[in-house]
Amino acid sequence: MRHVATDALVDPPAHRSITDFLLMQADRDGDPHLYTVLVPGGAAREVRAREFRTAVQGVAKGLVAAGIEPGDRVGILSRTRYEWTLVDFAIWYAGAVPVPVYDSSSAQQIRWIMADSDAKAIFVETEALERAVGEAAREEPFAAAERIWRLDGTGAGLDGLIASGAGVPDEELEARRSSRGLEDVATIIYTSGTTGPPKGCELTHGNFVRLCENTTLVVADIIHPGARTLLFLPLAHVFARFVEVIALYSGTVLAHTPDVKNLMGDLESFRPTFILAVPRVFEKIYQSARLKAEKGGKAKALIFERAVRTAVAYSRAQQSGRVLPLLRARHALYDRLVYAKLREAMGGEVTHAVSGGAALGTRLGHFFNGIGVYVVEGYGLTETTAPIAVNTPEVGKIGTVGLPLPGNEVRIAEDGEVLVRGTHVMRGYHGREDLTAAAFEDGWFRTGDLGSLDEDGALTITGRKKEIIVTAGGKNVVPNVLEDPIRASAVVSQVMVVGDDRPFVAALVTLDQDVLPARLELMGLDPAMPLAEAARHPRIVEHVQEIVDHANKAVSRAESIRSFEILDVDWTEASGHLTPSMKIKRARIAQDFADRIEEIYSRPAPEPAPAPATPAERIKEKLSHAHLPGRGEG
Repeated sequence: MRHVATDALVDPPAHRSITDFLLMQADRDGDPHLYTVLVPGGAAREVRAREFRTAVQGVAKGLVAAGIEPGDRVGILSRTRYEWTLVDFAIWYAGAVPVPVYDSSSAQQIRWIMADSDAKAIFVETEALERAVGEAAREEPFAAAERIWRLDGTGAGLDGLIASGAGVPDEELEARRSSRGLEDVATIIYTSGTTGPPKGCELTHGNFVRLCENTTLVVADIIHPGARTLLFLPLAHVFARFVEVIALYSGTVLAHTPDVKNLMGDLESFRPTFILAVPRVFEKIYQSARLKAEKGGKAKALIFERAVRTAVAYSRAQQSGRVLPLLRARHALYDRLVYAKLREAMGGEVTHAVSGGAALGTRLGHFFNGIGVYVVEGYGLTETTAPIAVNTPEVGKIGTVGLPLPGNEVRIAEDGEVLVRGTHVMRGYHGREDLTAAAFEDGWFRTGDLGSLDEDGALTITGRKKEIIVTAGGKNVVPNVLEDPIRASAVVSQVMVVGDDRPFVAALVTLDQDVLPARLELMGLDPAMPLAEAARHPRIVEHVQEIVDHANKAVSRAESIRSFEILDVDWTEASGHLTPSMKIKRARIAQDFADRIEEIYSRPAPEPAPAPATPAERIKEKLSHAHLPGRGEG
C-alpha cells in the first residue's frame, strides 16, 4: 500500500480559535478542575477553569496596555511550569502569537529566534534567563529585549503586568481575542536546527483546533474529563505544546514539573492516568528496573528476565487474539511479583502512555503493554503540529505508528519518503517562501522520513532520508536501525553510526554516567571508576560489543557495525552535540570527533561476524554430531 487517508470527524467554524476552548471550559457546570500546581515539599494547588480564565484575561490586558497588537509575536523563555501555560493562553487571548524558546538555548539561538520572528516582547522564567536575553541583545539588538517580564515572581513580573492592564476594557480585550480565526497564525515554533539555523514553523489556530477536536474522538479512553497527566517535556517542543492545548480542550487535568530529577516523586504524588515521554524515558524506566533486579542477586534477576519474556509474549498473544491459559497464569503471577511495582513507580494509576520524538521499538512496546500500560506511539513533526499518525489501542499494531489521524493523509513516494497532507500541516516557514516551496510537492509536505504502509494502512518509520549512509561498496545503511537498539541498552547514552564512503560501517558510542556505576558494581569493578578509564576497560568494551552484536542481528553483514569506539565524554545539549529534543547533531559530531573516526578506519578492517545459522544449517550441524546407526546396525 502506498497511500492511506482518514476522513475528518469534525469541521469547526472559521471563527474558532484556541481561546474558545478556555471559554468553553469556564462555562461548564461545576467549574472543572483544569490544573494542579505542584509545590516541592508543600501541598499541591488546584486551579479551576474560571480562576484560570480570570488569570489569563488579567495577563492579556497587561499585554494590551503594554502595546502588544493582534498578530505581534511574544517570546516565552522558560522551563515547563504552570505560568508557561498561563502566559501562552494570555498571549493568544490578546490576539498575539507566542514564540517559544528552549530555556537551554545559547545567546546566538535566542537572538536568532527573537530577531527572525520580530518578537516585540518576551517572558522569561528567572533573572538568569533575563541576563541571557540581555547578553544575546548586546551583540545585535532586537526588540523583544526592550520588554521583559519574569515568571518567577521577582523583578518585572506577572503581578505588575496584570496591574498595568486593569484599565483595559473587557470589550476591547474580547475584540482582540475574537479577531483570531482558524486561518490565523497561532504560534511560530522553531525547529531544532540539526542541519542549520532553526526554521520557524507557522502553525495556525486551525491546526490546533482541528487536531484537538478530531483527536479526542479517537483517544477518548485516554484523554477525557478527569484524566490526569504530568507534563515534564519542554513546552518549547511541539509535542508538549499539543498536549497543553488538548488537555484544556478535553478537560484533562494537567500538572507541570520543570525538573525530571523530581519526576518519580511527582508521579507518586500526582498519580497520572497517562504519561507522556520520548522513548529514552521508557528505556530508562525499563533499564532501571532491570538493574535494580540484577543488584538484588541472581534469583531476582532471573525472575525479572522471565517476567519480561512473559510480558512480551502476553502482549503478542493479545495482539493475535489468543492468550493460552498457561501464559495467562504466568502473567498473573508476574503481575503480582513485578508488573504492579513498575506501575506503582509510575504513579499507580497509569493505564496508557504516549510516546513521540523517535521510534520506541517493538519489544519495548510489547513489554509495557504486557505490564498493563499501552504505549500509544505517534509520528509527527513540528511542521505537522505534532501527531499526524497514531497507533491507538484500537489499531493495536505495536511497532508501527498507526493510522493517520482524522483529516490527514499519508503517501509513500517512489523513493520511500513519507509525504503527508491534511489539517495538521503548517502554513509554511516564517519569512521563507523558498523553503516552504521546497518542502511541498503538489500540496504534500515532504517529511524527509522514510517509511512504509502495511496492508491495513499502518505506517512504520524506517529512518531519515538525509541520514542514509552509503559505504564505499555502495551499500545503503539506515543508521537508526542499528542505533535505536544500542541506545536502548542501559549503559549506553548515545551512539552514532558512521561509514559514508568508507569500507565498512562503524560507530561512536558514549556511556551513560548515571547508570555506569551500577553496571561497574555488577561486574565486580570499582563503581567510582573514572569515565575515561571505564571507556577503555576490557569488561566494558566486551559488554558494548555484546550490545552491538545484538543490534547487528537486524541487518545484513554488509550493513553491520564492524568496529566501534567508546568515547570518554558524553554528548549533551550543553556540549552542542544534541538538540533540545535530544536528537544527535551528526555533522557537528562528525566534525568534533573526526580524529576518533579516522582512528577507527586507520586500523585493519575487522572481519565481519559470521551470519547466524539458518534452521536447516543448525539441524545439519546437530546431525553431524549425532551417532546414527549404520548399515547392519539396529
